[in-house]
Amino acid sequence: MLAILTAQAADPTAGQAILGKVLEGLTVRSFSQKKAAVKNLVVVDHPRVLPVMKALLEGDLYYRKIGRQILILRSQGTGYAIYDAVTGESLDRGDKKGLSKIIINNQMRVILRDAIARLSLASENAGVRLAAVEEMFDRLSSRDAELLRDMRETERHPEVIEAIDTGLALEALNSGDENRRLAAVDTLSRSVNRTVRNRLKKLLGTSLDGSPREASAKVRDAARKALAAINQRLEMYAMVQTGFFGLSLGSVLLLSAIGLAITFGVMGVINMAHGEMMMLGAYTTYLVQQLMPGWIDASVIVAIPAAFVVSGLMGIAVERGVIRFLYGRPLETLLATFGISLLLQQLVRTLISAQNVAVENPTWMSGAWEVNAALFLTYNRLYILAFSLLVFAALFLILRQTDFGLQIRAVSQNRAMARAIGIRSSWVDAATFGLGSGIAGVAGVALSQLTNVGPNLGQSYIIDSFMVVVFGGVGNLWGTLVGALGLGVANKLLEPWAGAVMAKILVLVFIILFIQKHPRGLFPQRGRSAED
Repeated sequence: MLAILTAQAADPTAGQAILGKVLEGLTVRSFSQKKAAVKNLVVVDHPRVLPVMKALLEGDLYYRKIGRQILILRSQGTGYAIYDAVTGESLDRGDKKGLSKIIINNQMRVILRDAIARLSLASENAGVRLAAVEEMFDRLSSRDAELLRDMRETERHPEVIEAIDTGLALEALNSGDENRRLAAVDTLSRSVNRTVRNRLKKLLGTSLDGSPREASAKVRDAARKALAAINQRLEMYAMVQTGFFGLSLGSVLLLSAIGLAITFGVMGVINMAHGEMMMLGAYTTYLVQQLMPGWIDASVIVAIPAAFVVSGLMGIAVERGVIRFLYGRPLETLLATFGISLLLQQLVRTLISAQNVAVENPTWMSGAWEVNAALFLTYNRLYILAFSLLVFAALFLILRQTDFGLQIRAVSQNRAMARAIGIRSSWVDAATFGLGSGIAGVAGVALSQLTNVGPNLGQSYIIDSFMVVVFGGVGNLWGTLVGALGLGVANKLLEPWAGAVMAKILVLVFIILFIQKHPRGLFPQRGRSAED
């Protein structure tokens, strides 16, 4: 150990060579020599020490029989992902042929657990320290409690301090001092950690003869009250998470309905192919990822304008080729666009695949924000919610602050008067249809991050989109925003006790009853021709 510390002090870059030399000591048969190697490993100052020790403890550390190269193996499908233990470099996938596993005994495991805990607790990263403290909850020993007490004196991060207090309280439950146990229960009542709940439930357990297993009546009563408080907070967090999922669903409905709102409001066209514009946007995302295999994180950013252009041009083609001949004939328009939707679905099946395809999430949209042990908000849904509001704001500015938006509003409120003052209503119709279809394509990009992409993707949202438009008020953006988010939250709140199908039925019944009372929706369109 003294030689290792001296070498590191003399040459800070020598850590990697020293690590390799120490790891060679693990390839021998003698457990006493291996134990010495583990003790030497603890004092090596190198960032690879912690992952190597974790791999050794988990049984993932191997060495080549020829050459004695130390490797870390991680199970991956039918084979293994292989990494160089010293450098962390990823090697080719393979099997265990030619490799030998490094075996350790219980004494070495104790040394490793203690060393891993100390290294993790001393990390500069607060997240690593927090994870290390929480990992101790299930196996708290007097040695671990001593580490936590020492750490408590210097720790400054509030979340880590809270976790340390929780760990010390869990350890205090084993005390014979009733007052100390009561104080520990009071501390634990503010946590929603799974281990805490299980430990408090254990305090309420009874032995086979019906007598208390390990706690006095006073401690058991305090534990019962603590569990009730924890369960109440868990219900609140579950409600918050349900609301978040409702807002997430509402954001998807907003993206899918907002384009429909402006085309339906301006042109009065019931476009049954609107869902297929979303589907085209989702497939555009898939194709962009196929063209950028090494740039998954950037591919979604590229797919947004690409999907807008693809779906927008398809929308303009549909309007110029079919819909412009059917204005004033809503039933024929509905049938024609329904036929177009079937054609687009078959086109995708023929050119790409009849099976669903998977779109990979970028790393910055993967994972979840852990608010606490009971509340997780996934990053992909958070980004989609923010993105939908950004699209809404951009469209609102276009309609309110540009000449094009002024022309759209003029045509939607009084088409004849708009023509009389020189507005080319046919051009506005095509551009509006293209804009609405382009936004539907952008909605498809968002959907591709939540579910698999298939030819029938848009069919799942077209009816819900029409409900949002009718409920919010035809052609009104604020109505679409309120309607989408409101119906999304209502749907998710009803699902836990009514089921997914019955929740949709109840929402539909509510909309039908609401439209009976308010035929023009929450925010009715205003203008001389609004009644038409």
